[in-house]
Amino acid sequence: MTRRNFVNSVLITSVLPSLKKIIPERPAPKNKKPVVVSTWNFGMKANEEAWKILRKNGRALDAVEQGVRLIEADPENHTVGIGGYPDRDGHVTLDACIMDEFGNAGAVSFLQDVVHAVSVARKVMEKTPHVLLSGEGALRFALDQGFERENLLTPAARDAWMEWQKTAEYKPIINIENHDTIGMLALDADGNLSGACTTSGLAYKMHGRVGDSPIIGAGLFVDNDVGAATATGMGEAVLKTCGTFLVVELMRQGRSPEEACKEAVLRIAQKQNYKDFQIGFLALDKNGNAGSYCIHPGFQYAYQDSDQAVLVDSESYVREK
Repeated sequence: MTRRNFVNSVLITSVLPSLKKIIPERPAPKNKKPVVVSTWNFGMKANEEAWKILRKNGRALDAVEQGVRLIEADPENHTVGIGGYPDRDGHVTLDACIMDEFGNAGAVSFLQDVVHAVSVARKVMEKTPHVLLSGEGALRFALDQGFERENLLTPAARDAWMEWQKTAEYKPIINIENHDTIGMLALDADGNLSGACTTSGLAYKMHGRVGDSPIIGAGLFVDNDVGAATATGMGEAVLKTCGTFLVVELMRQGRSPEEACKEAVLRIAQKQNYKDFQIGFLALDKNGNAGSYCIHPGFQYAYQDSDQAVLVDSESYVREK
Protein backbone atom coordinates (compact mmCIF):
# COMPACT_ATOMS: atom_id res chain seq x y z
CA MET A 1 0.00 0.00 0.00
CA THR A 2 1.35 3.41 -0.95
CA ARG A 3 1.55 6.23 1.58
CA ARG A 4 -1.23 8.11 -0.26
CA ASN A 5 -3.58 5.10 -0.20
CA PHE A 6 -2.83 4.59 3.50
CA VAL A 7 -3.70 8.21 4.31
CA ASN A 8 -6.95 8.05 2.27
CA SER A 9 -7.92 4.85 4.01
CA VAL A 10 -7.43 6.40 7.44
CA LEU A 11 -9.40 9.52 6.48
CA ILE A 12 -12.35 7.52 5.11
CA THR A 13 -12.43 5.29 8.18
CA SER A 14 -12.41 8.27 10.53
CA VAL A 15 -15.19 10.06 8.64
CA LEU A 16 -17.65 7.13 8.39
CA PRO A 17 -18.89 7.31 12.02
CA SER A 18 -19.73 10.99 11.65
CA LEU A 19 -21.51 10.34 8.33
CA LYS A 20 -23.82 7.91 10.11
CA LYS A 21 -24.76 10.65 12.52
CA ILE A 22 -25.30 13.27 9.83
CA ILE A 23 -27.30 11.17 7.33
CA PRO A 24 -30.40 9.69 8.98
CA GLU A 25 -31.64 6.28 7.93
CA ARG A 26 -34.76 6.19 5.76
CA PRO A 27 -37.84 5.27 7.77
CA ALA A 28 -38.98 1.70 7.39
CA PRO A 29 -42.05 1.27 5.18
CA LYS A 30 -45.41 0.58 6.78
CA ASN A 31 -46.04 -3.12 7.27
CA LYS A 32 -49.72 -3.24 8.11
CA LYS A 33 -51.80 -6.35 7.59
CA PRO A 34 -54.47 -7.32 7.05
CA VAL A 35 -55.76 -4.41 4.96
CA VAL A 36 -58.66 -4.06 2.54
CA VAL A 37 -59.46 -1.19 0.20
CA SER A 38 -62.24 -0.69 -2.34
CA THR A 39 -63.58 1.96 -4.68
CA TRP A 40 -66.31 4.52 -3.93
CA ASN A 41 -68.39 5.08 -0.82
CA PHE A 42 -70.26 1.79 -1.15
CA GLY A 43 -66.87 0.22 -0.56
CA MET A 44 -67.33 0.88 3.15
CA LYS A 45 -70.05 -1.79 3.34
CA ALA A 46 -68.06 -4.10 1.09
CA ASN A 47 -64.98 -3.72 3.29
CA GLU A 48 -67.00 -4.64 6.38
CA GLU A 49 -68.00 -7.88 4.71
CA ALA A 50 -64.45 -8.63 3.60
CA TRP A 51 -63.15 -7.84 7.09
CA LYS A 52 -65.21 -10.67 8.57
CA ILE A 53 -62.83 -13.00 6.77
CA LEU A 54 -59.60 -11.05 7.14
CA ARG A 55 -59.94 -10.55 10.91
CA LYS A 56 -60.06 -14.34 11.31
CA ASN A 57 -56.82 -14.69 9.34
CA GLY A 58 -58.76 -15.78 6.28
CA ARG A 59 -57.50 -15.69 2.73
CA ALA A 60 -57.51 -12.42 0.80
CA LEU A 61 -59.13 -14.15 -2.18
CA ASP A 62 -62.16 -15.17 -0.12
CA ALA A 63 -62.37 -11.68 1.38
CA VAL A 64 -62.49 -9.81 -1.93
CA GLU A 65 -65.05 -12.20 -3.40
CA GLN A 66 -67.40 -11.90 -0.44
CA GLY A 67 -66.89 -8.15 -0.20
CA VAL A 68 -67.95 -7.35 -3.74
CA ARG A 69 -70.73 -9.95 -3.70
CA LEU A 70 -72.49 -7.76 -1.13
CA ILE A 71 -72.63 -4.92 -3.63
CA GLU A 72 -73.63 -7.19 -6.51
CA ALA A 73 -76.68 -8.25 -4.48
CA ASP A 74 -77.78 -4.68 -3.67
CA PRO A 75 -80.62 -3.62 -6.02
CA GLU A 76 -80.22 -0.01 -4.90
CA ASN A 77 -76.77 0.15 -6.52
CA HIS A 78 -77.26 0.84 -10.23
CA THR A 79 -73.72 0.11 -11.37
CA VAL A 80 -73.10 -3.43 -10.13
CA GLY A 81 -75.03 -6.73 -10.23
CA ILE A 82 -78.78 -6.84 -9.84
CA GLY A 83 -80.33 -3.41 -10.30
CA GLY A 84 -77.58 -2.29 -12.65
CA TYR A 85 -78.69 0.01 -15.44
CA PRO A 86 -79.21 -1.84 -18.73
CA ASP A 87 -77.72 -1.30 -22.15
CA ARG A 88 -79.67 0.69 -24.74
CA ASP A 89 -81.63 -2.44 -25.68
CA GLY A 90 -82.79 -3.01 -22.10
CA HIS A 91 -80.42 -5.87 -21.18
CA VAL A 92 -78.37 -5.87 -17.96
CA THR A 93 -74.95 -7.33 -18.78
CA LEU A 94 -72.22 -7.89 -16.21
CA ASP A 95 -68.42 -7.95 -16.33
CA ALA A 96 -66.15 -9.19 -13.53
CA CYS A 97 -62.75 -10.61 -12.77
CA ILE A 98 -60.78 -11.96 -9.82
CA MET A 99 -57.06 -12.63 -9.28
CA ASP A 100 -55.22 -14.45 -6.49
CA GLU A 101 -51.77 -14.40 -4.92
CA PHE A 102 -50.44 -17.07 -7.30
CA GLY A 103 -51.22 -15.05 -10.43
CA ASN A 104 -54.27 -17.16 -11.23
CA ALA A 105 -57.14 -15.20 -12.77
CA GLY A 106 -60.69 -15.70 -13.94
CA ALA A 107 -63.17 -13.39 -15.65
CA VAL A 108 -66.56 -13.16 -17.31
CA SER A 109 -67.87 -10.55 -19.71
CA PHE A 110 -71.28 -9.82 -21.22
CA LEU A 111 -72.85 -12.16 -18.65
CA GLN A 112 -76.64 -11.98 -18.30
CA ASP A 113 -79.16 -13.32 -15.77
CA VAL A 114 -76.68 -14.21 -13.00
CA VAL A 115 -76.24 -11.86 -10.04
CA HIS A 116 -72.80 -12.85 -8.77
CA ALA A 117 -70.54 -12.37 -11.75
CA VAL A 118 -67.46 -12.30 -9.49
CA SER A 119 -68.18 -15.80 -8.23
CA VAL A 120 -68.65 -17.07 -11.76
CA ALA A 121 -65.28 -15.50 -12.54
CA ARG A 122 -63.73 -17.40 -9.65
CA LYS A 123 -65.20 -20.64 -10.98
CA VAL A 124 -63.65 -19.86 -14.38
CA MET A 125 -60.31 -19.47 -12.61
CA GLU A 126 -60.59 -22.64 -10.57
CA LYS A 127 -62.58 -25.01 -12.79
CA THR A 128 -61.43 -24.26 -16.35
CA PRO A 129 -58.14 -23.90 -18.25
CA HIS A 130 -59.29 -20.44 -19.40
CA VAL A 131 -59.18 -16.91 -18.02
CA LEU A 132 -62.20 -15.29 -19.70
CA LEU A 133 -65.62 -16.61 -20.71
CA SER A 134 -68.13 -14.35 -22.41
CA GLY A 135 -71.80 -14.05 -23.31
CA GLU A 136 -73.86 -17.19 -23.79
CA GLY A 137 -70.89 -19.40 -23.04
CA ALA A 138 -70.33 -17.69 -19.70
CA LEU A 139 -74.03 -18.10 -18.85
CA ARG A 140 -74.07 -21.80 -19.76
CA PHE A 141 -70.96 -22.35 -17.64
CA ALA A 142 -72.53 -20.51 -14.68
CA LEU A 143 -75.71 -22.58 -14.86
CA ASP A 144 -73.65 -25.78 -15.09
CA GLN A 145 -71.86 -24.68 -11.92
CA GLY A 146 -75.16 -24.34 -10.07
CA PHE A 147 -75.75 -20.59 -10.27
CA GLU A 148 -79.40 -19.57 -10.40
CA ARG A 149 -80.82 -17.69 -13.36
CA GLU A 150 -82.86 -14.56 -12.61
CA ASN A 151 -83.92 -11.29 -14.19
CA LEU A 152 -81.44 -8.55 -13.26
CA LEU A 153 -83.57 -5.67 -14.57
CA THR A 154 -85.33 -4.25 -11.51
CA PRO A 155 -88.40 -2.01 -11.80
CA ALA A 156 -86.33 1.04 -10.83
CA ALA A 157 -83.69 0.33 -13.48
CA ARG A 158 -86.37 -0.36 -16.06
CA ASP A 159 -88.07 2.95 -15.31
CA ALA A 160 -84.76 4.79 -15.66
CA TRP A 161 -84.12 3.07 -19.01
CA MET A 162 -87.58 3.99 -20.33
CA GLU A 163 -87.01 7.61 -19.29
CA TRP A 164 -83.64 7.57 -21.06
CA GLN A 165 -85.31 6.38 -24.27
CA LYS A 166 -87.17 9.69 -24.57
CA THR A 167 -83.91 11.32 -25.70
CA ALA A 168 -81.72 8.22 -26.18
CA GLU A 169 -78.67 10.40 -25.59
CA TYR A 170 -75.57 8.75 -24.24
CA LYS A 171 -73.14 10.97 -22.37
CA PRO A 172 -70.85 10.08 -19.47
CA ILE A 173 -71.55 12.06 -16.31
CA ILE A 174 -68.55 12.48 -14.03
CA ASN A 175 -68.93 10.72 -10.66
CA ILE A 176 -72.58 9.88 -11.35
CA GLU A 177 -73.56 6.24 -11.26
CA ASN A 178 -73.51 5.44 -14.93
CA HIS A 179 -69.98 4.12 -15.29
CA ASP A 180 -68.76 3.22 -11.83
CA THR A 181 -67.35 -0.08 -10.63
CA ILE A 182 -66.44 -1.74 -7.37
CA GLY A 183 -62.83 -2.86 -7.31
CA MET A 184 -61.45 -4.39 -4.11
CA LEU A 185 -57.89 -5.23 -3.06
CA ALA A 186 -56.88 -7.10 0.08
CA LEU A 187 -53.70 -8.05 1.92
CA ASP A 188 -54.27 -10.89 4.38
CA ALA A 189 -52.50 -11.82 7.62
CA ASP A 190 -50.17 -14.13 5.70
CA GLY A 191 -49.04 -11.21 3.54
CA ASN A 192 -50.81 -12.39 0.39
CA LEU A 193 -52.66 -10.14 -2.03
CA SER A 194 -55.81 -10.71 -4.07
CA GLY A 195 -58.27 -8.51 -5.95
CA ALA A 196 -61.72 -8.47 -7.52
CA CYS A 197 -63.58 -6.13 -9.84
CA THR A 198 -67.24 -6.23 -10.88
CA THR A 199 -69.65 -3.94 -12.74
CA SER A 200 -72.76 -3.68 -14.87
CA GLY A 201 -70.81 -1.31 -17.10
CA LEU A 202 -71.82 1.89 -18.79
CA ALA A 203 -75.51 2.66 -18.52
CA TYR A 204 -77.25 2.53 -21.91
CA LYS A 205 -74.11 1.27 -23.64
CA MET A 206 -74.28 -0.42 -27.03
CA HIS A 207 -75.41 -4.04 -26.75
CA GLY A 208 -72.29 -6.18 -26.57
CA ARG A 209 -70.00 -3.52 -25.14
CA VAL A 210 -67.35 -4.77 -22.69
CA GLY A 211 -65.24 -2.39 -20.62
CA ASP A 212 -62.03 -2.74 -18.65
CA SER A 213 -63.45 -4.47 -15.56
CA PRO A 214 -63.08 -8.10 -16.72
CA ILE A 215 -59.72 -7.55 -18.40
CA ILE A 216 -56.66 -8.58 -16.40
CA GLY A 217 -54.15 -5.73 -16.52
CA ALA A 218 -56.84 -3.15 -17.23
CA GLY A 219 -59.56 -3.26 -14.57
CA LEU A 220 -57.46 -5.32 -12.15
CA PHE A 221 -53.94 -6.63 -11.69
CA VAL A 222 -52.25 -8.42 -8.80
CA ASP A 223 -48.57 -9.26 -8.37
CA ASN A 224 -47.99 -10.82 -4.97
CA ASP A 225 -44.35 -9.73 -4.93
CA VAL A 226 -45.21 -6.06 -5.45
CA GLY A 227 -48.83 -4.98 -5.04
CA ALA A 228 -52.24 -4.78 -6.65
CA ALA A 229 -54.32 -2.18 -8.46
CA THR A 230 -57.86 -1.67 -9.66
CA ALA A 231 -59.58 0.95 -11.80
CA THR A 232 -62.95 2.67 -12.02
CA GLY A 233 -64.52 5.12 -14.43
CA MET A 234 -64.48 5.18 -18.23
CA GLY A 235 -63.29 1.71 -19.16
CA GLU A 236 -62.25 2.54 -22.70
CA ALA A 237 -59.59 4.94 -21.41
CA VAL A 238 -58.23 2.33 -19.00
CA LEU A 239 -58.21 -0.37 -21.68
CA LYS A 240 -56.10 1.75 -24.01
CA THR A 241 -53.38 2.17 -21.38
CA CYS A 242 -53.40 -1.26 -19.64
CA GLY A 243 -53.86 0.92 -16.58
CA THR A 244 -53.62 -1.42 -13.60
CA PHE A 245 -50.69 -3.36 -15.03
CA LEU A 246 -48.94 -0.03 -15.45
CA VAL A 247 -49.65 0.95 -11.84
CA VAL A 248 -48.21 -2.30 -10.48
CA GLU A 249 -45.13 -2.06 -12.70
CA LEU A 250 -44.51 1.47 -11.48
CA MET A 251 -44.71 0.22 -7.89
CA ARG A 252 -42.19 -2.46 -8.83
CA GLN A 253 -39.85 0.34 -9.89
CA GLY A 254 -40.16 1.96 -6.46
CA ARG A 255 -43.13 4.32 -6.77
CA SER A 256 -45.55 4.56 -3.88
CA PRO A 257 -49.15 3.46 -4.57
CA GLU A 258 -50.30 7.09 -4.96
CA GLU A 259 -47.34 8.02 -7.15
CA ALA A 260 -47.98 5.03 -9.40
CA CYS A 261 -51.69 5.84 -9.70
CA LYS A 262 -50.86 9.46 -10.50
CA GLU A 263 -48.49 8.51 -13.30
CA ALA A 264 -51.13 6.22 -14.82
CA VAL A 265 -53.70 9.04 -14.72
CA LEU A 266 -51.23 11.48 -16.30
CA ARG A 267 -50.67 9.15 -19.24
CA ILE A 268 -54.41 9.16 -19.91
CA ALA A 269 -54.90 12.89 -19.33
CA GLN A 270 -52.02 13.86 -21.61
CA LYS A 271 -53.27 11.82 -24.58
CA GLN A 272 -57.06 11.74 -24.29
CA ASN A 273 -59.79 14.35 -23.98
CA TYR A 274 -60.67 13.80 -20.33
CA LYS A 275 -63.15 16.69 -19.99
CA ASP A 276 -66.27 14.52 -19.85
CA PHE A 277 -65.09 11.38 -18.11
CA GLN A 278 -63.61 10.21 -14.81
CA ILE A 279 -60.83 7.70 -14.21
CA GLY A 280 -59.70 6.60 -10.78
CA PHE A 281 -56.92 4.17 -9.89
CA LEU A 282 -56.55 2.52 -6.49
CA ALA A 283 -53.46 0.58 -5.41
CA LEU A 284 -52.25 -1.46 -2.44
CA ASP A 285 -48.64 -2.51 -2.02
CA LYS A 286 -47.10 -5.55 -0.38
CA ASN A 287 -46.55 -3.64 2.88
CA GLY A 288 -50.18 -2.55 3.22
CA ASN A 289 -49.70 1.01 1.95
CA ALA A 290 -52.68 2.24 -0.08
CA GLY A 291 -53.00 5.16 -2.48
CA SER A 292 -55.15 6.50 -5.28
CA TYR A 293 -55.35 9.20 -7.91
CA CYS A 294 -58.08 10.34 -10.30
CA ILE A 295 -58.73 12.81 -13.10
CA HIS A 296 -61.57 14.89 -11.61
CA PRO A 297 -62.31 15.59 -7.94
CA GLY A 298 -64.91 13.34 -6.35
CA PHE A 299 -63.43 9.85 -6.41
CA GLN A 300 -63.22 8.23 -2.99
CA TYR A 301 -61.96 4.89 -1.73
CA ALA A 302 -62.77 2.94 1.41
CA TYR A 303 -59.89 1.77 3.62
CA GLN A 304 -59.99 -0.67 6.53
CA ASP A 305 -57.36 -2.22 8.78
CA SER A 306 -57.34 -3.37 12.40
CA ASP A 307 -57.32 0.24 13.65
CA GLN A 308 -59.72 2.13 11.40
CA ALA A 309 -62.36 2.10 8.69
CA VAL A 310 -62.37 5.36 6.73
CA LEU A 311 -63.45 6.91 3.45
CA VAL A 312 -60.57 8.68 1.72
CA ASP A 313 -60.85 11.52 -0.80
CA SER A 314 -58.51 10.93 -3.72
CA GLU A 315 -56.10 13.53 -5.05
CA SER A 316 -56.99 14.58 -8.59
CA TYR A 317 -55.42 15.91 -11.80
CA VAL A 318 -58.13 18.55 -12.11
CA ARG A 319 -58.17 20.62 -8.94
CA GLU A 320 -61.23 21.72 -6.98
CA LYS A 321 -62.36 25.21 -7.97
